Amino acid sequence: MRPSAHRTAAMLAAVAVPLLSSLAGAQPRSQSCPAPLADARRLVLVTAKSFNEPAAEMQLYERDSAAEPWRALGAAEPVVLGRGGIGWSQFFRRFARAREPIKIEGDKRAPAGFYRIGRSFGTVPSPRPGHIRVTDDTVCVYEPSSPHYNRIVSRTVAGPDVRVENMSRMLPMYRRGLVVDYPTDGRSQAGSCIFIHVWHTPTTGTAGCVAMPEPRVEALQEFSAAGAVIAILPQQALSRFAACLPKPSDKPAERASAR
Repeated sequence: MRPSAHRTAAMLAAVAVPLLSSLAGAQPRSQSCPAPLADARRLVLVTAKSFNEPAAEMQLYERDSAAEPWRALGAAEPVVLGRGGIGWSQFFRRFARAREPIKIEGDKRAPAGFYRIGRSFGTVPSPRPGHIRVTDDTVCVYEPSSPHYNRIVSRTVAGPDVRVENMSRMLPMYRRGLVVDYPTDGRSQAGSCIFIHVWHTPTTGTAGCVAMPEPRVEALQEFSAAGAVIAILPQQALSRFAACLPKPSDKPAERASAR
């Protein structure tokens, strides 16, 4: 090889080595996104107009892998959130800006953040695996001192003097629903019994849940059966997760598996 060729090869090697090292050390986009969103393949994106009002919109998305872009499934539809609006949960408060509310027990705010969608429930029976049939004895415990805090149990298990929500009395809201896997405990008192359920009216806020028409709840039960994540965010915070969430320009896919 001629001297000039040696110099050229050396220059290429000098450029290639750091480039390859950079590529080898690069992390997939999903690894910088908050859990459980990072690895999610199905997403229920709930966007509130502000922190302090219950009006919001919900849109469904899916992707083939954590490295692929999100695809919209149908248009956005109206939902309602807590009567107090929303507040950052304790688990995502690191994303909060000055004067943005933090959720606490009893504040009537839905928790801003990212959560897995859990088991289906309702007074309407269902063959879905793990479905929780709501009966006269079904309650959700919001007593912080109880070992059953934030759990759906029977009144017999909870005890007669523990503060609970009697779920069978919450009709039509609990005809159909889904548990939001909200990782709270009595010590943090960061809110409890967060659900997706049927709304009372299109303008009536909830105690901190996400509510919508019954057909949409039923569709979400199907959509989330294979696993899904719900994101609850105010519009002003969407840009903080721009690399993780669908782009505003994303168009609905031709196939809408949630319908």
